[in-house]
Amino acid sequence: MSTSAVEPGTRLAERFRLEDRVSESEGATLWKAIDEILARPVAVLTFAPGFPRVHEVVTAARAASRLNDPRLTQVFDAAEDDKLSYVVSEWVTGETLADLLASGPLEPERAAGLVAEAAEAIAHAHESSLYHLCLRPSHLMWTTGNTVKVLGVAVDAALAGLTTDQPALDDAEGLGRLLYAGLTGHWPGDEEEGGLPTAPMTDGHLCSPRQVTAGVPGYLDTVTVRACLPDSRRGQSPLTSPAEVAEALADVARPMPIPISYPSTPAVASASHTEGLDVAHRPSRPLPPLPPTPPRAPSHGGGGNLLNRVLMTLVVLLVIAAVGVGAWTIGRSLGSPAIPDAAPTPTVTTSAPVTTQVVKPSKAKGFDPLGDGDEKSEKAGLAIDGKPSTYWETEGYTSATLGNLKDGVGLLLDMGKSVQISDVVATLADAPGASVELKVGDSPDLGSLKTVTSQKDVSGKVTLTPTKAASGQYVLIWFTRVPASDGKFHGTIYDVVVHSPGSA
Repeated sequence: MSTSAVEPGTRLAERFRLEDRVSESEGATLWKAIDEILARPVAVLTFAPGFPRVHEVVTAARAASRLNDPRLTQVFDAAEDDKLSYVVSEWVTGETLADLLASGPLEPERAAGLVAEAAEAIAHAHESSLYHLCLRPSHLMWTTGNTVKVLGVAVDAALAGLTTDQPALDDAEGLGRLLYAGLTGHWPGDEEEGGLPTAPMTDGHLCSPRQVTAGVPGYLDTVTVRACLPDSRRGQSPLTSPAEVAEALADVARPMPIPISYPSTPAVASASHTEGLDVAHRPSRPLPPLPPTPPRAPSHGGGGNLLNRVLMTLVVLLVIAAVGVGAWTIGRSLGSPAIPDAAPTPTVTTSAPVTTQVVKPSKAKGFDPLGDGDEKSEKAGLAIDGKPSTYWETEGYTSATLGNLKDGVGLLLDMGKSVQISDVVATLADAPGASVELKVGDSPDLGSLKTVTSQKDVSGKVTLTPTKAASGQYVLIWFTRVPASDGKFHGTIYDVVVHSPGSA
């Protein structure tokens, strides 16, 4: 196949069908394509004849495919061929940092949270000697799945032919520039970038974020200066690697989706079908005034005197009757045995509420005792790192019942010692259809782990509470059914919290 024949409808590797040409730049074309086997969109790079860096790009893509941080773009395939070379990667949807800044600077904490996630992801890539080298607002994305994604690690530098003798410092400065942009809505460079105006200058130096935007916290201003504004450091030590940037931002709150608040039901409210459902938000209406009491007609003649005499007679008779009843009651009580004292009111003892404490697992592994023994253990630690944007997932299966290959797979937690389990809170994928069991025991063998509770057709945050007292060193979240995801079936765990009885 010649490169000139690359057009919509072209199929690569007999599975990737090119659909839409997204962009072209200096001999490289980005396509949106469909993976026909997994029925999901993917991004595909193809190259014009004579593109000088095909080998470097394909080599970088193959190296990047081994990275397992979910905040980095996944590479699925890369081929170098005389007829047609290509790179297939994850299709990411969402808003880039440039998009987020279209209406002005972000809230400082949100900007810092986005860059903190990016710094950790790029630091992870550096551990494998893979670098970015060209961080721009278009490379940092907040996805439609409410996660951070860094695009183009290793691949974009190879595409542009970028090399450096100090990759750690260059990527640290790139992260600092992203933080500067998020805090100010300006780009700290010589030219506009991603639609952002250049940062203002004073005395020939770039202004710090606090000089540009009011309300930037001092510590974020300091981190930015240390990362990318050497002229403003004033003796402060520079941040010279993504790991140092990540450490400097380690305590910032991580970006989360904005929750949708629903109005609570008013305690007493009613609405007819013609009034709608906004009763609780309407101003109260004053009650209509009561009609005036009609004036009493004046009495005439002797009728009033006769009525008064009748009323007086009735009152006298009622008094006589009341005295008689009282005398009869007293006499009866004198002749009756004494009424015993009322029984004392029983004392109600209220037990103190049971408190629990979080017990952090010492390690985790993907558990597949009925298959090859391992289920993506390299990502298992992401389910216990306390970060909602990272996750562990099973392999992809062809059906909800794990392709009928096995009875289950799961995530095995080693608590380090035997502990009593109050409950386990697991955050699963939002897709419904997962069935999970909680197994506990003192041995990591499947036969030694006892099922203490189970739930079917669950999603999102799930609390697994043992039906009776359970304790052990090993805690297993065991999937017996997994939900559909991207054309296959996966079990996914974003976060796990284990509670044990103890002081709050």
